[in-house]
Amino acid sequence: MRRILGLAFAALMVCSCAHTPTWTLVWEENFDGNELDTTVWSRTKKGRADWANTQSDDPRLVEFRDGLLVLKGMVGDTIGDSITYITGGVLSRGKKNFNPIARVEVRARLHGAKGAWPALWMMGEGYQWPYGGEIDIMERLSYDSIFYQTVHSPYTLTHEGEKHGTTAPFNPDDFNVFGVQVMEDSITYFINGQQSYSYYRNAELPDSLHQYPFLVPNYILMDMQLGGNWVGEVDPNDLPVEMEIDWVREYNLK
Repeated sequence: MRRILGLAFAALMVCSCAHTPTWTLVWEENFDGNELDTTVWSRTKKGRADWANTQSDDPRLVEFRDGLLVLKGMVGDTIGDSITYITGGVLSRGKKNFNPIARVEVRARLHGAKGAWPALWMMGEGYQWPYGGEIDIMERLSYDSIFYQTVHSPYTLTHEGEKHGTTAPFNPDDFNVFGVQVMEDSITYFINGQQSYSYYRNAELPDSLHQYPFLVPNYILMDMQLGGNWVGEVDPNDLPVEMEIDWVREYNLK
């Protein structure tokens, strides 16, 4: 049924005006198997950044259940990593790239916990951060009923006073479709098919300022994280916590 609905959406390619882009479905991942497709996905690894400092390859953190990819955060122990908390994630770096101009959607359900920080985001393949840009499709903190959608680049990091993201409400008890549309002159975010925010290319700025470095092949990261400077302390009594991912889809201009 999910596949049929996705193809039906892709078939609704009626352009009501000259400025409305027309999209067609070119790739999807439904997670219908019992193991990770390693031709597309790798597990995230522990790193120094806040988002990565609890990532672990403990097999309990990435699960397949009823056609869903389930990414978990839990209290660490000696069975896995001997650290306070461990979290799971996957990324398509070096394996599956999305076209520079594309619409990407992820259907996911976010379970809440104090200190939980699930995220869906994209990075430029082969670029040192932030020179390939960062497109945050969804970040949620703890039990919030809103989520964050943000772009990052060398320009935004040195012009923090300029708006380059938004928050939007979602249904925290159900699945939601988080989406982004990357065009030559704009990045537009969506929640359940409704536009939530657009970030525009400033044609008057020189390329050397890297205001709009997003027109490069991107890979996607999907991860659960616990704790960090932004989300704050974790309550271990709220764990384990999960992010359930139903599907990932890429649409290209027809």
